[in-house]
Amino acid sequence: MGRAAIDLGVVTSALSQQISRLEGELSTRLLQRTTTGVVPTDAGLAFWHQAQLALRHVDEAARAAQHARMSGHVSVGFAPSTASVLALTFMNGLRARYPDIRLHLVESLSGNLATMLNARQLDLAILFETDVAKRLSATPLLDERLFVVGSHQLIGMPKGKQVRLKDIGALPLVMPSGTHGLRAIVATAFAQAKREPNIVAEIDGLAILMDVVRAGLAATIQPGAAASRLPASVVRLVQVADKGVRRRNLLASLPEDELSPAALATRIVLKDVVRELLSESHWMGASLHES
Repeated sequence: MGRAAIDLGVVTSALSQQISRLEGELSTRLLQRTTTGVVPTDAGLAFWHQAQLALRHVDEAARAAQHARMSGHVSVGFAPSTASVLALTFMNGLRARYPDIRLHLVESLSGNLATMLNARQLDLAILFETDVAKRLSATPLLDERLFVVGSHQLIGMPKGKQVRLKDIGALPLVMPSGTHGLRAIVATAFAQAKREPNIVAEIDGLAILMDVVRAGLAATIQPGAAASRLPASVVRLVQVADKGVRRRNLLASLPEDELSPAALATRIVLKDVVRELLSESHWMGASLHES
């Protein structure tokens, strides 16, 4: 207590009185007094953690006000298919509106992004519905229809604009493994269609998976965004017509009171960019969630 009082430029008794008043206001003990000094209680550690967050946000807000524009550091996560259609437009939109916000963009599987959010390693992420933990703040953002994606030369590749899963049971498919949220959606849809998918390979990496599709070794079932970097002359997309076969995307974040002013501003930009992409039909098979 004596060393803390010296650092703060007050006498020890004044510091003790201030801590006692604070403990009285909170109706809980923050410090445990011992013969050799003090140690924080669990409540004290929790209070200290939240106080540090509050002070950091106040400092960032003050800097933004002083410079008359938003600044700070924000970490955002996208799954590979989402990044392929959204990342560049989002970065350009954020830079145009808030050039002093320093962006850290992470591309990883949706489940990994959820883990990073829980560990406070990300501020925001677009996750798939199957990967969102209950303790995260998440709101539905958009729904994606699924497509059979394959080479024009692949034997058995459906020819029309739509196809039902019961009609492609023999089509060779390459899919993510069972831990992937998309695989669970496809497996459920095939079960409802009373057919078994002909999965010939499992690949947990979008770039390699799409290389296999491009080479004509197998087709895949993916949202339209997964094929956004491939020209129509290389692969064709046939929409899965089965009712309810879609992937829901949620905008997830840390709790509201833990987001910095820069993160809150970035979240608004992210929503605006998604709406813009959808309104201009730049996100194939995607639509804003009705709510």
